[in-house]
Amino acid sequence: MAFPTLIGQPQAVELLQAAIAVNRIAPAYLFAGPDGVGRSLAARYFIELLFTSGVPRLQQTVQKRLQQGNHPDLLWVEPTYLHQGERLTAADAAAKGVKRKAPPQIRIEQIREITQFLGRTPLEAQRLVVVIDRAETMAESAANSLLKTLEEPGKATLILIAPSQVSLLPTLISRCQRIPFYRLNRDAMAQVLAMIGQEEILAQESLLALAQGSPGEALVILEQFKAIPPDLLSQVQQPPKSLRQALEVAKLIDSSLDTEAQLWLVDYLQHIYWQQQRQQRLVKELEKARQYLLAYVQPRLVWEGTLLKMVMGDCFTY
Repeated sequence: MAFPTLIGQPQAVELLQAAIAVNRIAPAYLFAGPDGVGRSLAARYFIELLFTSGVPRLQQTVQKRLQQGNHPDLLWVEPTYLHQGERLTAADAAAKGVKRKAPPQIRIEQIREITQFLGRTPLEAQRLVVVIDRAETMAESAANSLLKTLEEPGKATLILIAPSQVSLLPTLISRCQRIPFYRLNRDAMAQVLAMIGQEEILAQESLLALAQGSPGEALVILEQFKAIPPDLLSQVQQPPKSLRQALEVAKLIDSSLDTEAQLWLVDYLQHIYWQQQRQQRLVKELEKARQYLLAYVQPRLVWEGTLLKMVMGDCFTY
């Protein structure tokens, strides 16, 4: 089985296996679908097939090198934070305890590194492979730079991983073969979570509903939920009732959570407030907060404006 632990994505598996079977590999692919449903896992299995096609005896060696992340013909690019002139992935930032004030992004320097990587010949495999994870985080300058690479990729295959086609420039999409990924039903969710020993999440109905058919998102949600300070969690279970409470909660959110955690909190509050009150106004105010946070507006101001608007309604503008 070429994709042994990829659950609930039969169309993606069929398309990728067919490409290998007839040896018609596209210069670029777009793995499009929600986070946490197996896009990165599928990319790893597909790369393994690309690197071992026609040479089965290399399978174990290739598997090991891919797991260790040191295959010379693979470049896996992730969004980064810029901290004191150094680019850090999310894992690097967490390991160093760096407080993240803005979401990570694919930077133009990383696109230049891709161009340099593709400028050489493969060392072990028949082709070079570049994976751009969370490609939707590319700034327009980086995307335009990548476009030039996609026009003449050479003996290489690029895999872009993104939520949807609309999250990328149309000029990029036109040069990629789309591989669709979908949210899982409850049975498939249970199968995946049991496979990784996380069945306990199935008992958390509110968190499971928030995951919306994404096992990976379910794990992130559970981790984020446990990481929120209990005093903050207790205060945000209901919308603020007074101006003072709104300002106090905004200050607590800003001092307790980095931007990534605040973006998750927006999702969580949208869900629980809608379940409690069914008021579109609250959901819309939180959606505005998300857009402001993504636009790098000062987080405390964002939360003060959002929570004050919840208390005062249309009487308050920001």
